[in-house]
Amino acid sequence: MTPTLKTRPGLLLQICIHAVSILLLAACSLPGLAVSQSEYRAGDPPYLERPEVIAFIDELAADGLDRGELEALFADVEPQQRILDLISRPAEARPWKDYRPIFVNSPRIERGQVFMEEQAYWLERAEEVFGVDQALIAAIIGVETNYGRNLGGFRVMDALVTLGFDYPPRADFFRSELRHYLQLVDEEGLDTRETRGSYAGAMGRGQFISSSYRAYAVDFNGDGRRDLIDSWADAIGSVANYFREHHWETGQPVVARAQVEGEGYEALLGGGYQARFSLDELAAHGVYPAEVVPADGRFSLIRLEGGHGFEYYLGYPNFYVITRYNRSPLYAMAVHQLAEALRQ
Repeated sequence: MTPTLKTRPGLLLQICIHAVSILLLAACSLPGLAVSQSEYRAGDPPYLERPEVIAFIDELAADGLDRGELEALFADVEPQQRILDLISRPAEARPWKDYRPIFVNSPRIERGQVFMEEQAYWLERAEEVFGVDQALIAAIIGVETNYGRNLGGFRVMDALVTLGFDYPPRADFFRSELRHYLQLVDEEGLDTRETRGSYAGAMGRGQFISSSYRAYAVDFNGDGRRDLIDSWADAIGSVANYFREHHWETGQPVVARAQVEGEGYEALLGGGYQARFSLDELAAHGVYPAEVVPADGRFSLIRLEGGHGFEYYLGYPNFYVITRYNRSPLYAMAVHQLAEALRQ
């Protein structure tokens, strides 16, 4: 049965109360960066005056959602130019030598150790139930939200509408996520005025996008809700479930150092990070492991810009699994190295 917004008691009253403006978050931007660097502009004209928004509401209403409440939700949206600026220059656009220190550093490792002690029960249970090791779960949460310290400052509704209707390169994706979010509002009792997340609409302690929330979140503490925002148990269990569903292999390696010769290796770069090349195929392109690896293994080739030139790695299937959480190889390597530090 398709959930409807009608099942939310008092939702119409809630959405008619405007949230405190979050434009003050612009003050947290990096020094020296212009306020606006995006070629895209947010919220002009108002969303409810746009044919594409009206058509989107028509589709949702045809699926059983209440048109009046949908229109009230869109009327309450605050367009966010800051979101368009941020998505135009993501952290993953930085070289590895600048990206790594953001997430793999002494303070974050120390916080991770404290986090693992404080959440030992749920981490141990998640490892037992889902077969995903504790350090990986902690590292994901550490990279995503610094162990719950930064859940994001943008209203998810604002983020998804802004990106869905003012960011053409990925409009279809963000409109799909907006559709999932409106279902979540009904299914999990989310408050559109208060639910905040990243500039891309990811939310909770593990920063799940709406479709992943619906597909992989679990009620790990058995209280009847899948609460990724306020429940450590559910956040930990849901991250573990995500990795299980994407075939994480606990105890298996993630990367191995590699060296390259000539220029033939460049043909193996890009195209995703599925582990699809044999050692013979790698060697034919001038790529060789710099440490012992299984002779019958399959690998991807990873190139990162380090402080002393490019670094090369062979990616095992587990590396690819991390990129399913975030496609960036920088992100996957940061998670891996943080997890390794926490294990030690």
